[in-house]
Amino acid sequence: MTFIETLEQAVNSVLNPVSSFIWGWILTYLLLGAGLVFTIATRFVQFRMLFHMAVLVFTEKGSGKGVSSFQALATSLAARVGTGNLAGVALALFVGGPGAIFWMWMTAVVGIATTFIECTLGQIYKVQHGDGVYRGGPAFYMERALGQRWMSILFSVFLIIAYGFAFCGAQANTIAQGLQGGFGIPNWVTAIVLMGLTAIVVYGGIRSIARTAEFIVPVMAVGYFLVAAYILIVNYDQVPAMLALIVKSAFGYGPVAGGAAGYAVMAALKNGVQRGLFSNEAGMGSTPNAAATADVRHPAAQGLVQSFGVVIDTLIICSCTAVVILLSGVYDHILQAHAAGQSLEGIKLTQDAMAEHLGTFGEWFIAIAIVFFAYSSILANFAYTEINVDYLAGRRGDTVFAWMRPFLLAMVGIGSVASLTFVWHFADLAMGLMATTNLAAILVLFPISVRVLRDYEKQRRDGTEEPVFNKRVLKRPEQVEPGIWD
Repeated sequence: MTFIETLEQAVNSVLNPVSSFIWGWILTYLLLGAGLVFTIATRFVQFRMLFHMAVLVFTEKGSGKGVSSFQALATSLAARVGTGNLAGVALALFVGGPGAIFWMWMTAVVGIATTFIECTLGQIYKVQHGDGVYRGGPAFYMERALGQRWMSILFSVFLIIAYGFAFCGAQANTIAQGLQGGFGIPNWVTAIVLMGLTAIVVYGGIRSIARTAEFIVPVMAVGYFLVAAYILIVNYDQVPAMLALIVKSAFGYGPVAGGAAGYAVMAALKNGVQRGLFSNEAGMGSTPNAAATADVRHPAAQGLVQSFGVVIDTLIICSCTAVVILLSGVYDHILQAHAAGQSLEGIKLTQDAMAEHLGTFGEWFIAIAIVFFAYSSILANFAYTEINVDYLAGRRGDTVFAWMRPFLLAMVGIGSVASLTFVWHFADLAMGLMATTNLAAILVLFPISVRVLRDYEKQRRDGTEEPVFNKRVLKRPEQVEPGIWD
């Protein structure tokens, strides 16, 4: 064992228990509890206004300057719709059984309300920037609305570690492995090409990233959905049994390798909630960074648009992966692997399932999907990092990020050719701390988003087709950036 491997093993022995405790206990219950609170406070906004959310995605307009409402949604979806939608769902099935899919759905349902709360806050407390694109997110509303700059600094540092460095490397590694396995392309070739393609976009700033996401995200999401829909239609006779298996397994009545029913329920709950949070990032604090960049007339409008992103990401795309696997014979292999004490790779499960349905085309399709999903996530990671570097560095933000950009690109290259197990575990811990910090903040600030939602709904009841926000609706309008909502 080399010195690096010994050091990595020692650090992981410290990080993993802490990370597992945060994700397995604190965030699981904090996320669901907060989501239920927000659901009740917004009077079940995810059910009352679901159709309106979908309409806003395609109709919400701004002044035509900066980033549009749809571009902001596409940027956040670029980060959310990643390799986790392919590999993560498969791993949730492997560890938690089909019941994990049920709890993933439940997490998404309450996550819609959570996303509305945090993204509306991101819009309210956004600030102007010299490049014509707004900046905002948890760091900004923690300082402006809570008055807790120390909390904002911690959040920004956690986000930069997780999204700026670790996830860029991890997503690049996934692309390299997918291209090598699917087409035999050497990792070093992927590293060079990927760094070049990333640099072309990210050196254009957040506006360039938003325009690219606006093109890539709809193509990859619609393509993946159509393939899964075809598989669903072809196997329509198996769908009722599949749905029954998911529901029964969620409550300990289905096949899972854990043994006792109590363990089966906890395994399904824990893995389903984790998959839901990893997937739609509701409450994590990442999505408000993208939401704040949108140029819209009313904060609640963008909050509703971003909320529909949870539907797209988890209830549609993640469900597509679950359908592909459960309607194939791959789940039988999962049970056999459990019985033999073996471990399986998530992306391999998805590839095998797709190949069973579609043959060689299925393997190629997954390899191509991995490239698009992970590449778009890398671009969004750069955007989130730039926003939080700007916050920490203030007027020197552009200069600081200009110096950081080559190091972030280097992480893309390193991630393509090297296994980053240690970095990934460190990112899990940083992201868990980031989510805990954000949830603590929005549990205090959520009445502000509820007040803004009521103003939006009142204007619509009064006949205003496109409500316009006035900061006097807030109890403390002086906390808002001057000139933003005047």
